[in-house]
Amino acid sequence: MHKTTEMDMEKNILEENERIADKNQKLFEEKGVRAFNILGAIGSGKTSLIERLREGMDKRIGAIAGDLNGKDDYERFKNKDMPAVAINTGKDCHLDAHYVNHGLESIELDDLDYLFIENVGNLICPVDFPLGTEADVVVVSVTEGDDMIRKHPLIFSRSDLTLVNKIDLAEAMDVDLNVIEEDFKEVNPHGTLIKTNAKNGEGIEKVAEFLDIPYSR
Repeated sequence: MHKTTEMDMEKNILEENERIADKNQKLFEEKGVRAFNILGAIGSGKTSLIERLREGMDKRIGAIAGDLNGKDDYERFKNKDMPAVAINTGKDCHLDAHYVNHGLESIELDDLDYLFIENVGNLICPVDFPLGTEADVVVVSVTEGDDMIRKHPLIFSRSDLTLVNKIDLAEAMDVDLNVIEEDFKEVNPHGTLIKTNAKNGEGIEKVAEFLDIPYSR
């Protein structure tokens, strides 16, 4: 009985998240805002990716910064003249649709063309919680090792786009990029993987092209 109750609660939570995600999606569509969910572990380069895209886009761009605590990423976005909202989840290891819906109350979507949502640094918890965005972009850094994709296959199998970031450090970290590519093909045979170095902008044009967003270095 106890196990059945837990399963029912989980089902209810996921169904409610789906309902609110649909609500978020409709709101983005009504406001003409293209929203992207940026996922990845702590230190993978999610914030740097958003900053780099912002630098090359002559559009109205906002951001939601999801973290367990603190406003470091939020401040970085503000320093790039981006309307931004900080969401601290406390003990929750991911953003969910409700967090995002609440955060949207503090940002003027009428003044935006694009919204980047930086999820909490985690490769496991966010998988089951869509936010209502049009695409999920997963960022993995070579500093995490060349076994990260096969260790966390679910999030990469569901990604619309996967980025292998900090490729300039691959040799120093003794990481084989070919291994990462092969692992990705195994878990997401029809998916897209792009190698990037968000620090110097390498590969960012390809990211923008895939997401169909205007970008100029």
